Amino acid sequence: MLRCHTQSLIDRIRRTEGLLDNDTLCSRTSYDAALLAAGAAIEAVRRGGFALVRPPGHHAEPDRAMGFCLFNSVAIAARWAQMADGVGRVAILDWDVHHGNGTQAIFADDPSVLYVSLHQWPFYPWKSGGPDEQGNTLVNIPLAAGTGDAAYLDAFVHAERAIAAFEPELLLVSAGFDAHAHDPLGQLELSTGCFTELARRASKLAPRIAAVLEGGYNLETLPDLVGAALEGF
Repeated sequence: MLRCHTQSLIDRIRRTEGLLDNDTLCSRTSYDAALLAAGAAIEAVRRGGFALVRPPGHHAEPDRAMGFCLFNSVAIAARWAQMADGVGRVAILDWDVHHGNGTQAIFADDPSVLYVSLHQWPFYPWKSGGPDEQGNTLVNIPLAAGTGDAAYLDAFVHAERAIAAFEPELLLVSAGFDAHAHDPLGQLELSTGCFTELARRASKLAPRIAAVLEGGYNLETLPDLVGAALEGF
């Protein structure tokens, strides 16, 4: 935890019952749930699996919880892989409809972790993920509302090329499903089958792969979307 977050943030989430910001709520059991989510992400790395967790994590910055996210489970799993499992280079692929500002911030100065995000832009969290935010191990691919399957998969080629060039030993997927056409929070208008194709193509990019659930806010469609991704993986 402390390789990704400050002690003050951990302590604040442990003791808070109420709002951390306008979007992010802590209940009496949120701290334990967030620890279990991070632990499930680590277990997904161990097994090569998909961690179906709540709360999500990719907006959580080193010293700030935001956007429904308390701790950054994908980042914690990446650090565990490097420190306890002998992994060197880790790539994180984020296809949530929102930019993962927290993941980007945690690994901003780390050449051993590549962060690649495809996301609707301009959109929440507003101040990150734009076309000019790029780096040696940072690839942001901002997309307009209404992008749809064909244009999204064309853009995904750039993500594939960046990850392949990095030659990661482990690929972690921040698998959000709020880019789906029936999600109430996003407008990228992807089909269910698109997530099967994204997962299929992602599975070829590294010798080891694991995924962690991020966004997805239509509870009627979310099970089928996760199932579609599992089919691709």
